[in-house]
Amino acid sequence: MSAPTDTIYEALPPPHLPVDPAALPPQLKLTEVQQALYDEVLKHFDRDDYALPGVENGNLTEEEKFWLSAECLLRFIRAVKWASAQAAVKRLEETLKWRREFGLYDLITASYVEPEALTGKMMIWGYDTENRPAIYLRPSRQNTDESIRQVHYVVWALERLTELMGPGVETLALMVDFADRAKNPSLGQSRTVLNILQTHYPERLGRALVVNVPFLVNAFFKLITPFIDPLTRPKLRFNPDCLKEGLFAPDQLIAEWGGSAHVEYVHERYWDPLVRMCAERREKLWQKWRERGAKVGVREWDVKCAVELEDGKEDAAAVEPAKEPETVQPAPAAA
Repeated sequence: MSAPTDTIYEALPPPHLPVDPAALPPQLKLTEVQQALYDEVLKHFDRDDYALPGVENGNLTEEEKFWLSAECLLRFIRAVKWASAQAAVKRLEETLKWRREFGLYDLITASYVEPEALTGKMMIWGYDTENRPAIYLRPSRQNTDESIRQVHYVVWALERLTELMGPGVETLALMVDFADRAKNPSLGQSRTVLNILQTHYPERLGRALVVNVPFLVNAFFKLITPFIDPLTRPKLRFNPDCLKEGLFAPDQLIAEWGGSAHVEYVHERYWDPLVRMCAERREKLWQKWRERGAKVGVREWDVKCAVELEDGKEDAAAVEPAKEPETVQPAPAAA
């Protein structure tokens, strides 16, 4: 008789990583030429009189300054292949406008997208061996008709994934399972999502793994492949053995993918804890960002290292054994 297996209902917090804030990750180590280009982009957005062109109120909000981290600027600079500061600025400003117009700061809230989440067709759970947060897509659990809110839900999830990335982690692991006669999204909607990912979330996809691909879905992928950025295509893999290839540890991979984690999606037990965990982490990130000047160009590395070190101290204090109460000797009786 096999031993009982504990069922998991909640998303996992980011793994604790040993960090040395002074030891910068590779993506922050720049050549002189690269540093000069980065400085030019930073100077453009960090001016006191900067205003986003072509909009009614171009002053950057606090949310936008927070988004314009050093790593964000570098992701967009790499996306234009270090061509020029002007090319990077153009793409960054287009995304700043898109984030406002698409509703990232007002419309796309947890309560607004929750109807899309009821069946677990998209589930954030676990981290790969490079500490990327993983998101599972299960098209067979589709519960709504095609609409723009489905795309909003994808964007909402992308934003939560960035909050769950630890120090030095800038990419995610996308896991797609076409089991159980999954229905394809339309070509139009797929192109919309691909365009958003490639245009407004550059350098965010670490790996995309796809399993149980039937013939029709395979044909569908052939249709959309021309729209996938050439740099993204090598990250897309079909039917990998995630454990044998060292992509995931067993306890960080759900059982349907060969892992040892028996995760069951029960919306009432999953959703609120996920939303709360992300909100609490977001608040910690904001606090550390404000302590570092609340300005454009603050490094995510510094902010996340500060959160990591603080969380480590809190966890250590929580597991510290309680001290035995001191025994107070009764005072001697008066003679």
